[in-house]
Amino acid sequence: VQLVESGGGLVQPGGSLRLSCAAAGLTLRSYTIAWFRQAPGKEREIVACIIRTSTTTNYADSVKARFTISRDSAKNTAYLQMNNLKPEDTAVYYCAAAARGICLHSGSDYRYWGQGTLVTVSS
Repeated sequence: VQLVESGGGLVQPGGSLRLSCAAAGLTLRSYTIAWFRQAPGKEREIVACIIRTSTTTNYADSVKARFTISRDSAKNTAYLQMNNLKPEDTAVYYCAAAARGICLHSGSDYRYWGQGTLVTVSS
């Protein structure tokens, strides 16, 4: 099983990025998918999740109305569209998968993880 993130990079404040999480060896639609992030010196935090076999999503308050999580079953890929980025969004972003039907906020509840992709928001 592999989750491979891509799409990170350097962007100016107010800009946008779309992160991708391509899955191999598992069917993403059958898993609850979450995006976590970890900034330097800070604890890992959940940013967004989408519940398996549904379109129900949850977001951290800090990213509501700016980030959108989605899933393309045909491509077996999940996405995190990030708009109006702020310097405090700078972090390594990870996608994770859990065989549960709810959004879990603890990273230990997710069995599969990607390697992470760095997002830097700076002018």
